[in-house]
Amino acid sequence: MENIIRKSSLSPFSGILVVNKPAGMTSHDVVDIVRKKFRIKKVGHAGTLDPMATGVLIVLIGRATKLSINFMRGDKEYIARVFLGRSTDTQDSTGRILEQKELDGIDLDFVKRKLASFLGERQQIPPMVSAKKYKGKRLYELARKGISVSRMPCIIKICELELLEFSLPELIIRVRCSKGTYIRTLCEEIGKALGYPAHMSGLLRTGSGRFSLKEAISLERISEKDIQPV
Repeated sequence: MENIIRKSSLSPFSGILVVNKPAGMTSHDVVDIVRKKFRIKKVGHAGTLDPMATGVLIVLIGRATKLSINFMRGDKEYIARVFLGRSTDTQDSTGRILEQKELDGIDLDFVKRKLASFLGERQQIPPMVSAKKYKGKRLYELARKGISVSRMPCIIKICELELLEFSLPELIIRVRCSKGTYIRTLCEEIGKALGYPAHMSGLLRTGSGRFSLKEAISLERISEKDIQPV
């Protein structure tokens, strides 16, 4: 149990639950399940995962919710699928197709060189489907209405970027990056560097700060009666 729920000194019923979020569920859905399971209203999370994404979601219980900013500061690690030859308006596979281009002889060494060029600090423009605010409104709320606005670029850092699989039209990459990095945007940027439209076709978060996927618990286990906070 110690590697699943970490006790907080703030109260007898405060702690950190590292969840392996399944696809098709929002981060808020996971929070609701934990809230009902432990019959406590004060539950939050540190670092949103989109519905299509899976993997590490840090859920904070009780007074530990006050520590959310501390857990959001750490680096994140992901395994992502980059689909080459097609871009969408959401930069992922759920969006409307904007551009398509047939692949024509992409060289493996060329791909590796381009990936290496992304290492270090760089500017990244947040996508319209992000939770960042513009004049008090979330960008994704504007995007749902078909509204697009100018966004200021943010400074991010790509600490590690590794090609795990080269199986066109998809690349599978491992990314370790600073907080605030949008992987869907990175996937599109990688496509542009290779000369093709691209989007993110899958995402698994394998690490968040000091927590890893090995420590995460499934929602099925959370529902078992013998799982309780320590």
